Amino acid sequence: MPRFRRTATAEKDLMPLPLWVRGDTNAFFGLGVNVLVNVLTLTGLCIGVVKIPGDDVFHTILPALGIALIIGNVYYAYLGRRLARREGRPDVTAMPYGPSVPHMFIVVFVIMLPVYLKTKDPLLAWKAGIAWAFIIGVIVLIGAFIGPYIRRYAPRAALLGTLAGISVSFISMRPAGQMWDQLWIALPVFLLLLVGLMTDIKLPGNIPIGLAALLVGTAIGWAGGAMSGSAVSAAVDDITFALPGLHLDTLFSGLSDVAPLLATAIPLGVYNFTEGMTNVESAAAAGDSYNLRSILLADGAGAVVGAALGSPFPPAVYVGHPGWKAAGGRTGYSFATGAVIALMCFVGMFGLLGAIFPVAAIVPILLYIGLLIGAQAFQFSPKAHAAAVVAALIPNLASWAVSQVDNALAAAGTSAAKVGDAGLESSGVVYHGLMVLGQGAILAGLILGAFVAFVIDKRFVSAGVVALAGAALSFVGLIHAPQVGWNENGGVSLGYLLAAVLCGAFALTHPEPRVPDAEELALDRLHGGPAAAEVAEPAPKAEPEPVPDSVSVTAAPAEDDTAEPGEADEAAPEPTAAG
Repeated sequence: MPRFRRTATAEKDLMPLPLWVRGDTNAFFGLGVNVLVNVLTLTGLCIGVVKIPGDDVFHTILPALGIALIIGNVYYAYLGRRLARREGRPDVTAMPYGPSVPHMFIVVFVIMLPVYLKTKDPLLAWKAGIAWAFIIGVIVLIGAFIGPYIRRYAPRAALLGTLAGISVSFISMRPAGQMWDQLWIALPVFLLLLVGLMTDIKLPGNIPIGLAALLVGTAIGWAGGAMSGSAVSAAVDDITFALPGLHLDTLFSGLSDVAPLLATAIPLGVYNFTEGMTNVESAAAAGDSYNLRSILLADGAGAVVGAALGSPFPPAVYVGHPGWKAAGGRTGYSFATGAVIALMCFVGMFGLLGAIFPVAAIVPILLYIGLLIGAQAFQFSPKAHAAAVVAALIPNLASWAVSQVDNALAAAGTSAAKVGDAGLESSGVVYHGLMVLGQGAILAGLILGAFVAFVIDKRFVSAGVVALAGAALSFVGLIHAPQVGWNENGGVSLGYLLAAVLCGAFALTHPEPRVPDAEELALDRLHGGPAAAEVAEPAPKAEPEPVPDSVSVTAAPAEDDTAEPGEADEAAPEPTAAG
């Protein structure tokens, strides 16, 4: 028998949904500064490392990135407002969006720099980067149809723990080092952020905390002699206006030699949609359940559009939704960030901004995000799964540690291959093991976290399936291997395979699964976890509510129980008023 649904409600139709609220100001300065730092960094990498001419960077690459950013941020703001209206609540926060930080360094140092060093042609290196970004976008578009199934069955501890690993290592550690390099600037800024975003204390006149922190840090930096007026004067000369055009010939030229690009594009594309999946889970834990497929389609489209316009830097949904939600951000901050950063890309103002704002006044917001995401992984996962959260952290920590060793050796004019594993191990550096552990860190963290969580729950069949997935992924090089191939790391694959066999043996003893406690059931009811569905008794069917004459009624089929969390709401038809 069909259920009856009101196709119009006065509450939702008349619910005020402002374009901007005070909290959007805080979130705008936070996310805007985050994206600003990343665009400043990629600008420097293009000019200083790959030697791409400044004219191409400021007139093509940055404007192309600006177009991708404004499209993505506007779309995410639209998704947030749509979710707010369908759920009848005004406190929905849009997903943050910007150039992907890991991809930013990988496309420069793994894709473009080797081509430049081999050919001494920065434009040829740029073509390879554009082709690589395009492939990344296509893989993410495919992942949009796979990711929802992974999210449905993966333990929350694995998803959030993996995200925490990214946040603690790659998002927080470098900013923390930059802060302590000039702590006299950074710590007052960090204190203001903590007070304004993690307590109920308000500044006089309700001054936005993000703006106040940036201005205080900038004032301290200039007063202390950390900044130079001559650098500002020189940066003014770089200001110019440019809009991007299609660079399909450049893209197709780069795609003509696609085979070398696939070795990194496939695992990094998988990384992209896996990170997007964990970010959506993080937003759901904070109260906003988005349709994962919609998010990933936007990510993939942004990379494809940006590549077609000439940008080798694929944008992605950012870590940090809970932080901007806690800051009071809703949907306006996303639109404003996309519009303002895009305008800066078109005008070429990033050199000027880098000369005005001290780095130590900007990066504390990244450490704040790292603290929040790391804490969320434990707060919104079952207490029994705390060890699984830590397990999911470890591959990203290993990947970060290896990157630090590699960078230090490169600065000394050598490499890990030249020093040798034995030489490194004699100094206490377990380089090879950390390198293997950290390769494909996002997927590896998801596998390891899920495996530990299922073992804790005594769900040995599920743990065995995860171990078999680890064996397959490592065999083809998507995790624990430097490249995609066949039998890339047979020893690691064998380890996973033996673990799967042992899980099968334990499963034959038919152990009773762990019983979730009341707190875990409440958490799963709130965020759509599996425990509540497995343990809770089904609710009795309620009688249909009486419907006022002024509201039309239509029959609607029951929601699909297999739908991704949040998908049913977003698939529902828009309410329409009767006569």
